[in-house]
Amino acid sequence: MEKQNYQAKMEEQIASLKGTPKLLLHACCAPCSSYVLSLLSKHFLITLFYYNPNITQEKEFEKRYQELEQLIQKIPHQNPIFLIKGEYEPKTFLELAKPYQEEKEGGKRCYLCYKQRLEKTATIAKEEHFDYFTTTLSISPYKKADWINEIGRDLEKTYQVSYLYADFKKKDGYKKSILLSNQYHLYRQDYCGCLYSKKEREEYVKKNQCQKISSHSA
Repeated sequence: MEKQNYQAKMEEQIASLKGTPKLLLHACCAPCSSYVLSLLSKHFLITLFYYNPNITQEKEFEKRYQELEQLIQKIPHQNPIFLIKGEYEPKTFLELAKPYQEEKEGGKRCYLCYKQRLEKTATIAKEEHFDYFTTTLSISPYKKADWINEIGRDLEKTYQVSYLYADFKKKDGYKKSILLSNQYHLYRQDYCGCLYSKKEREEYVKKNQCQKISSHSA
């Protein structure tokens, strides 16, 4: 199957816009949202939807939400940007993830996580009469844009709300998000959010530290 260019598809969609449609943008965190907002806010009336049941610790969940609140106040935008906070419901994610808890990041567990967050976004978009929905998730080089966009395409058919295709990491989007994060002094977490990604990150850091100690001792 020919690989899709979701960046080009998004640009085609934007070029065909009439007026300023309403976009429900699922937001995983402020750093990932920074570049996406700077890119899309001139084309859409954006409402950020912070919904992330994969975040295991409530303290971390609240911290990321507060960073989004601060980002909206700081970042220049041609059209107003609104923010709504989804419920904190980590048990729903853990139930989905339980059969796949031994998998590494990027496997079936992550696919279900993308789908859970995107389907909730599509549901709200339908209920609140948004013109489009999408997610910031594809800006991460660790997230599979093919999966994200395939899920979005299927949900578009189910909920009858247009999905905005995207691969926000393209055209240096991820690098730009890092620059904007530094500019606005945003908190950048070093793991996705779930206890599995946190554990994997901690093991990676510990392994690197051990390797450095061994190399210095040699």
